[in-house]
Order: sequence, then C-alpha cells, then structure tokens
Amino acid sequence: MARPTPAVVRPFAVWRRQFSASCTRPAVDKRCNSASEAIKDMKGPATVLVGGFGFSGVPNTLINAVRDRPDIKDLTVVSNNAGMPGAGLGQLLETGQISKMIASFIGENKVFEKMYLSGDLSLELTPQGTIAEKCAAGAAGVPAFYTPAAYGTIVQTGELPVRYNKDGTVAEYSKPKETREFNGKAYILEESIFGDYALIKVDKADRLGNCQFRKAQNNFNEAMAKNAKYTIVEADHIVEVGEIAPEEIHLQAIYVNKVIQSTEKKQIEKLTFAKDPSEMLQAGSGEATARRERIVKRAAKEFRDGMYVNLGIGMPLIAPSYLPEGVEVFLQAENGILGLGGYPQPGEEDPDLINPGKETVTLSKGASLFGSHESFGMIRAGRIDLTMLGALQVSQYGDLANFMLPGKVKGVGGAMDLVANPEKTKVIVTMEHTDKKGNPKILSQCSFPLTGPRCVSKIITDLAVFEVSTTEGLTLVEHAEGVSVEEIRSKTEAPFKVAADLKPML
Repeated sequence: MARPTPAVVRPFAVWRRQFSASCTRPAVDKRCNSASEAIKDMKGPATVLVGGFGFSGVPNTLINAVRDRPDIKDLTVVSNNAGMPGAGLGQLLETGQISKMIASFIGENKVFEKMYLSGDLSLELTPQGTIAEKCAAGAAGVPAFYTPAAYGTIVQTGELPVRYNKDGTVAEYSKPKETREFNGKAYILEESIFGDYALIKVDKADRLGNCQFRKAQNNFNEAMAKNAKYTIVEADHIVEVGEIAPEEIHLQAIYVNKVIQSTEKKQIEKLTFAKDPSEMLQAGSGEATARRERIVKRAAKEFRDGMYVNLGIGMPLIAPSYLPEGVEVFLQAENGILGLGGYPQPGEEDPDLINPGKETVTLSKGASLFGSHESFGMIRAGRIDLTMLGALQVSQYGDLANFMLPGKVKGVGGAMDLVANPEKTKVIVTMEHTDKKGNPKILSQCSFPLTGPRCVSKIITDLAVFEVSTTEGLTLVEHAEGVSVEEIRSKTEAPFKVAADLKPML
C-alpha cells in the first residue's frame, strides 16, 4: 500500500520572506495635500454626515472647501446642529447648498430657523440620541431599530412639520412611526441613516487613516465616520504610523478614505468661566434671583452619594454647587463625558471640552470620554440614576413639555432620550411655578408638544415640591416659606392632594 504524500510544511522563514516581499510595494497613503483635493470627486445630491457638537469637533476646513464648491449642492446634511450664521454649516445654509437638514437642534442660529419657517429648507427634527443611534446602527449594517425615545410625542405621531410653504402653511409633515411593545414597554421603529460622505474632525491621524480624538471631540464623529461610504478626515496633527498606540486608536483606518491637515482655528461658542454660585443664579430682579436660588438649593438635596446624574442647562447645572457635605455625584453629558467638572478659570478654557449647553467646562478626576452614541446608550439603558431638567409645562400625571413654543423652534436636543426610561432613571423638573405672564405651568394636560409622556416623578418650583404619580397624580409634599396651600392652588391649574406630613422647603 502506497504511503500518502506528506503535507508540505513551509518553514516560518519562507513565509516571512514572502510577506516581506509583498510589502515592498508603495506604502498605503491616504493623505491629501489639501481639502479641495480630498473633496474633488464629491457631488450632490448626497447625504453628508458632519461631525461636531456646537463648535467642538467640527470639520471646518472641509466645510469651507465644500462652501467654495457651489456645484456641490442639493445636500441632505446630518448633524446635531448647523453651526451659526457665517460659521461651520451655517455657511452652507447661506449658500443654498443644503436642501435638507436632519438635526436635533436649531439653537441660536437665526438663519437656520428663518430658512426652515419660510420654506427655504426642509428639516427632519430628530432626537439627539436617535441621530447618534441612526448613524451607529447604519455603520453596523443594521437597517432599523426600536427605541423608547420620542414615544408618545409628535415625533412618533408624524405631526412635526418637515417643510413649510412660503405663506407659513405646512407643505410636508414627518411620517408616523411604527410602534411595538417589548416586555410591557412601548417603542418606536427608527430607520438607520446610511451616508454617502462623512466630514470628520480628529486630533491625530496617520497616513493609513488610523485616528484619535481629543477630549470631547468625539461626539458624533466616530459613529458618522464609520457609517459613510466615503469618509474624509481632517486632523489637527498628522503623525507617523505607530505613533498612536494600537489601544489608543479610536477610529480605525478601515473606515477612512482620505486624511487632510486641519487649517482652521478652533472656536468656542460660549466662553464660560467659573463664578460664585450666587452670580450664576442672578436673573434680572433680586426677587427673580431669590426664586432661582430657592429652587436650586432644594434641588441639590435630591443628590445621593455615588449617583450618576445628567443635568439640563440652566438651574440644574448650578445645583451641584450646593451639594451636601460628603456627597459625591458623577455628572454625565450627552456629548460624551462621564465626570463633567465645573467651569474653567480664565486661561484654562478648552474648545474641545464643552457641556451640552455649549459652555466651556473642565473634567473631574477619574472622568472618561466617549462618543455620543455611547452616551445615549447609557441614558436609554437606565444607567443614569437621575436626570434633572427644566420645563415649559408639566401635567398632573407627569407629562413633560420643554422643547417647543408656538411659533418658535429650538429643537428637541437630547431630552426625549433622557426621559425615555423613567422606570430606571428618576426624572426631576426644576422650574418657576408660573410663566412670565403669571400663567400656571403645572396643568391638568399640557398644551405644548410633549417631550415625553408620564415621565416626571418630582417637580421643584419656587413655591412648592410635588411628588408625581403617573396614575394617582400630584401630591404637594413641601411649600416655600410664607407660601400657603391656598396660594399654591391658585397658581396651579392641575388638581393635587396635600401630604399629611406637609413640610416647609428647606
């Protein structure tokens, strides 16, 4: 019987020689000499994903190159916001190159708001966390997903205007979302985003396309970079291969097509320095300041040692200044920070380090940084113990309205995600008891569009503290000094019970 032919075993040295020979070809080099060269094949119509949050992590060199190519038009741009007039994406609005925005926030960009309301621009207003997840899911090849964010709101029901006519009437509404229940909780179906191009900002990149972010520069950049068919990166520093340690690469080369050197100076939208808490509370008259101080000091008593907390802009952000002795909390920010610190001293400000209000901040010892998709994953999963935010209106069963006034559009931001899991994350509202005209803000039913249904568990105002049950309604548990139950009733449209052990606010 013939012996079988033995398998050929090649010595390691042979494999090594062959591998070395294959590497003698010209090295892979994704660097371009200029932004104009990097975008030379770019054209519209196209879906363009643009990283950045406020002015942090915005690829301004690439945006300016697109601005200088008026033939690149009819763009659907996906970005958290659209910069400001004359800055960032605001320039592409002004040149008419953007026909549609998919964004969570208009903010203070009056050009953006005017173009939308006058019918010159389509806007798909989308919760911030949903935008992040749409990009991350698309990057992973997932066409759609269910999320609790925006269930029970006009985002779900399809009542958000996408485009207006010139006469102010609505030309197109958003589409209603499919809903489904999982484990007794309602969710809406969101389709993923699939970008044609991504314009991305990083701190470091090598010629292969490996990238590293700096501080809170990641935000939407990572998920967007991994999503698009063609990703162009601008880097503050272009470094040699190997200079970024393998475990410190945040965006892998496989996702990157071109790399350019950033040439634009970083900007700060809201330069904010550390102040005494009493200065931060000042609001017009001395009486208004006193009301705010009463709310903030009472709100600070809700913090417990070791809590992970997300705070809305305004009064909630001031509350940690009044933390009880010995209580340590960890502040989380939607733009990718766990361990948010206070405002910086003059000279310590950093354009890559801002809070959700676009203000300059610092990091606490032990802080960690990540992308917005990761941040909102923490939020929706209920990893955050408490979220504290302002409101325009709250209903007797805890419905929250805080993103839209009639005739004014600022955006939904991240609030719809923040209140999407009240079973695990306690939602506390801090607000003045009445509006500027003296009208009640605590109502039987909200008249403004909802941010979330039946999500608020406690309301803290300048007059009172209410516990909120989604089935039983309101219970007055504390009253401000010198404020009677009768006065509170006269300024509260919703009915409420009075706790047997009613206490003064301390």
